[in-house]
Amino acid sequence: MPCIRLTSRLFLLYLFCASSLSSALSGHPAEPKWIRVSSAHFSVLTDAGEKKGREVALRLEQMRDIFAQLFVKTKLRLPEPLDVIALASDEEYIRIAPIRQGRPISAPGFLLPGDDRNFIVLDVSADDSWRAVSREFARLLLNFNYPPTQDWFDEGFAQYFSSLRLGDDQAQIGGDPAQSQPWDHGLPGQSSSTPSAAASRQPGSLVELLNGPWLTIPELFAMRRGPSGYPAMFYAQSWIVMHYLLNKNKLSDAGSYFGLVEIKKLPVEQAIQQAFAMSATEFESVVKEYFHSLSWSQPSGNGKPPNPTVAQAYQSLHPLVAGNVGSSVKDIPEAQARALVAEVAVRLPEHREQAEQDLRAIIADPNPKMDNAIAHRALGWSRMESKEFDQAGEELARASELDGRDPWVHYYLALVKYRAAQSSHQPILGVSNMIQDLVAVVDFDPDFAEAHHMLAVARLQGGGVHSAMESIRVAIQLSPRNEQYLLGLARIQLAGKQWDDATVQLDRLKDSLNPEIAQAARKHLDDLPTLKKYGVLPQESADSKPAPPVVYQNAGEASESDQATAAPEEPVVDKRKVQYLKGRLLSVDCSHGPAATLTVRTGARTMKLRTDDYKSLLMVGDEFSCDWRDRNVVVNYKAGGKADGDLVSVEVQ
Repeated sequence: MPCIRLTSRLFLLYLFCASSLSSALSGHPAEPKWIRVSSAHFSVLTDAGEKKGREVALRLEQMRDIFAQLFVKTKLRLPEPLDVIALASDEEYIRIAPIRQGRPISAPGFLLPGDDRNFIVLDVSADDSWRAVSREFARLLLNFNYPPTQDWFDEGFAQYFSSLRLGDDQAQIGGDPAQSQPWDHGLPGQSSSTPSAAASRQPGSLVELLNGPWLTIPELFAMRRGPSGYPAMFYAQSWIVMHYLLNKNKLSDAGSYFGLVEIKKLPVEQAIQQAFAMSATEFESVVKEYFHSLSWSQPSGNGKPPNPTVAQAYQSLHPLVAGNVGSSVKDIPEAQARALVAEVAVRLPEHREQAEQDLRAIIADPNPKMDNAIAHRALGWSRMESKEFDQAGEELARASELDGRDPWVHYYLALVKYRAAQSSHQPILGVSNMIQDLVAVVDFDPDFAEAHHMLAVARLQGGGVHSAMESIRVAIQLSPRNEQYLLGLARIQLAGKQWDDATVQLDRLKDSLNPEIAQAARKHLDDLPTLKKYGVLPQESADSKPAPPVVYQNAGEASESDQATAAPEEPVVDKRKVQYLKGRLLSVDCSHGPAATLTVRTGARTMKLRTDDYKSLLMVGDEFSCDWRDRNVVVNYKAGGKADGDLVSVEVQ
């Protein structure tokens, strides 16, 4: 019997080793199970199991709720999509973590911002990894849910919020931010030589404030970020001023102050006097008294400096409890999950090359027995970032063929056209296709601000001044701090000959801290007399950043329901060459009728060919049908990119 048991164990061990070796040789070792945990406002992709996934979703919902409590908001906006990835091991996290000074950041989480979307990546093998992103998460919420402010306000609130401590039914906030998160906060967008936005490399804020000297309040309020960041005292004073405003219910006074300095352009000291009913000197004294009422020094012994404590500085709040945060769980195929992780890594320059290799391996891997639309989508984005617009279009066309309902594919197809036009200083090619893609995006996500902005640009080029105005106003409502959107509004106002409104907008933007925005606003103001007299926008020099083409239209000539392709006063001649294509019609999409999109394969290439109105499309033979499938076709079209175009005529054989 002992021999039999031993033989059985050896046999089982042999089977295990053989299985492991087979997996290793095949390149497909056993992979963790991936799931997506979705709550009311967040979606968490994780390989750490359902419990950890739900915990991350809960903490994010709680942080969002605490922000709403502090600013007395009943509704919060997040008009840039936010994706969350929670990794089970620090080994996997290190593979994607930003590199600073030759090594991965020590923080167990980071927020990666982008023009189109934002990502949070967490190492959930570390306790409370969500705290590593609390500072930047606060900035994100503030950016979209509070009017434009000065640097001290945003930085002070981010510092204040970063001290947040969450439990299942209680929250505390308001401690010394420099002691709240001991790790390095180097942000993904910063070089290794750039100081992080966190205060972790400076002495504790209490130490700074106790040792002084303080900046005067006018100095603090007027300070802007320099090449080497801010002085340590700036962080400390910004934190305690925000602490005072929040705990003494002075946010409404702060709002009045920003209205005076940002809109009415009053001097700082005059605005303080009017908003807070005290002079700047008195305001500083009040804040100092408040600080000393919250903190004190405890002797540390051994001749060392006093050790300040902040037990009284914490404010208790009541966050959402787990029972009130519903969430659902969905299994995610391993190949799809790996593609989603690589889609984040490809956005970090230090990981881009490896991420592209991973994406190509996912596409080439026969194990999933299906091509991966997300991998093609991510490669398309990467090629676009390298200004390889034709290659980007090919990858995105393949992604669209695999998953035509993916709103990100529609968005990136439009973005490639937009970026290509910016790069070439030429009008957007295939603007009607771009409009249709963006309409599909905003139908899916009505709060996506950048999609509305790009839709406004495309509609303006097409001559639809009123429809462009509708789109840009939605973008501004969703993201009121975005000066690019405000500049877009001014350009649309110029196109509609709303000279006075445009002048007011441009006068504000000419003093922007963004040099490109300020330069563009000043140029438009300089060009305004010519525009009024001749109705023609002077040609820009080749080295200037192109503005969207402007079409001038008299007010009242078109109704608010103008289509995006409404003709301008001076018709724009489409000089694109008519091209011929013979292939196989795979499908017809009439979901945004009367517009239609035909997916046609010719050889190894798949084309997306669109028409604004299939009822007026030139047909040879049969009448147009949205039900066509798997038919031979001959089409004439004008190319928009390498994989799409505008239909001229269709013949079904």
